[in-house]
Amino acid sequence: MSKRSNQSPRVAVLNIVGLTPRHIGVDTPFISEFLARDENELVHVTPTLPAVTSSMQATFLTGRVPGDHGIVANMWYDRNYAEHRCWKQSNHLVQGRKIWEQIRDDFDPEYTCAKVFWWNNMYSSADYQVTPRPIYCANGKKVFDIQTWPMELRTRLRRKLGKFPFPAFWGPNAGIDSTRWIAKSAMWFEDKFSPNLNLVYLPHLDYNLQRLGPNSPVISEDLVALDDVVADLVKHLEKRGVEVILLSEYGITSVDRPIHLNRLFREKGWISWRNELRREVLDPGNCKALAIPDHQLCHIYVNDPAIRTEVAEAVQATEGVAAVYSGDQIKEIGLDHERSGDIVAVSKEDSWFTYYYWKNDRKAPDYARCVDIHRKPGYDPVELFVDPRIRFPKLKIAGKLLRKMLGFRILMDVIPLDASLVKGSHGTIPRDVKDHPVLIGKFSKRGGSSTIEATEVYDLLLQRCASPNDKAD
Repeated sequence: MSKRSNQSPRVAVLNIVGLTPRHIGVDTPFISEFLARDENELVHVTPTLPAVTSSMQATFLTGRVPGDHGIVANMWYDRNYAEHRCWKQSNHLVQGRKIWEQIRDDFDPEYTCAKVFWWNNMYSSADYQVTPRPIYCANGKKVFDIQTWPMELRTRLRRKLGKFPFPAFWGPNAGIDSTRWIAKSAMWFEDKFSPNLNLVYLPHLDYNLQRLGPNSPVISEDLVALDDVVADLVKHLEKRGVEVILLSEYGITSVDRPIHLNRLFREKGWISWRNELRREVLDPGNCKALAIPDHQLCHIYVNDPAIRTEVAEAVQATEGVAAVYSGDQIKEIGLDHERSGDIVAVSKEDSWFTYYYWKNDRKAPDYARCVDIHRKPGYDPVELFVDPRIRFPKLKIAGKLLRKMLGFRILMDVIPLDASLVKGSHGTIPRDVKDHPVLIGKFSKRGGSSTIEATEVYDLLLQRCASPNDKAD
């Protein structure tokens, strides 16, 4: 039996990752029709820094900038542990009252919320949750899986939809299958529980926009496939009386220049590493300066205050870097938080930051050639590729999977170390509003400009989600 409030309206927010005004047209007939409805309008959203998944989602759900809610990127350096933190899921990291919490506190104590693959999903106050979470066995084996709340929903959801296609969610095989599964799970949550707020994450555009770049003709095919998924989901929700809002987190721009700040720091003698089994493993706590990159923004942690100015000057002089912030400047860009770097660098739109720190690929750590988002001290979009130097990649992968099935430990080392393969990135604030994220819904009475700040998305969502009697004009 579903638990929900009958007092408040029911709303679904579909987070169509990477969607910008450029994409809405002939390849998206349903989204175009949705936008053309009399009451709907497209609002351009000026992103915060950094325009990355965890930070933007936290801003949308709290109305705060990253310096206030604490999600300063998808990854950062923990000074106390002297370790990096990448793609952490705990909702306790997000500081500030979330939109469903405000509605419960101020309007409707019975208000319910489902979080379907939005990030920082675990241990939140949302009533229903589903998120990707592999099982890491003691023998080194990794089993693809999900985690839900309540816990027993995992079995029911898998029985209904089958296993979540984890390889299609991230890695060389990332594609539409994961987005289809997520959309079906959102329908399942709607049918079973009818939450007042259904937050749904649809990541498909993220993959080839980074792999191939926004100018690739393949993007048209991705848009058509995604539009079909959105159409099925919206029709299902609207038949059940749910108001649907379309939202995106960022736009992806073409890139052709990777920036290797940690290699620069190595040349300066600021990076420390350990030699382990003939591999070089980063030793963050002993680094004088360390870069933790996330797409087009990089947090730089300086453990030796005496070189802080020198580090900032070296970064500023690096080709592809657009801006460098330190001291009070970090507060001015909304990133003043204990998790932030001592220096923050932002790349130009045609550039992005890698985590690479080794000089010789033969000495790269073993995880570098694997899909390993938690172990790498920075974001690695090269995980979307199979090393083109492997002559028979499918045969190699099949052989490794066979050994895994037989109980042997394997190293799925098929990822290249060539950052020039990446053709799209995000994180900075693009100059052209056509490369900004969008918000599409019934906001025709809000007045003013068709452009808002990312922090203002919260108020517009609140107007649609709160009880009709309590909505702002």
